[in-house]
Amino acid sequence: MDGEMIDKTAARLKSDGWTIVDTSGFIHLIGPLWERKVAGHYEFALGTEDKHHNRRGMVQGGVMMTFADRTCGMTARYETGKHYMATVQLDTHFVEAGKIGDILISRPRVVRTTRSLIFMSTEVTVDDRCVVMANGVFKILKGPE
Repeated sequence: MDGEMIDKTAARLKSDGWTIVDTSGFIHLIGPLWERKVAGHYEFALGTEDKHHNRRGMVQGGVMMTFADRTCGMTARYETGKHYMATVQLDTHFVEAGKIGDILISRPRVVRTTRSLIFMSTEVTVDDRCVVMANGVFKILKGPE
């Protein structure tokens, strides 16, 4: 995917109300990651680029898993107000391959919250096609003292 295609993807996302998430570390290498809130629910987007390809030229499964994990974790933080947590389990089902140039969309939801755990679910879609289904469990941690 060339720079012009990346710019078109960014312009499309901006025009649809998406904003770039400020990231650092590993997720910064995968992004940019986009977010918006629609009808009170968080949605996330990732425009896939050449850097996301596997040996077959499709979107690497690890990219889609990372996207599902991060978006579930972010939504868990936003919805519960708990800022420190860690993924303790992430079950991922690859339903269909993603193509380079696709815009992945994740719409995570909280399934259940306990005093120490948050159960999350998301489907990662491209247009109206489900490409990944994921369920995660996140441990609420104590923040820095």
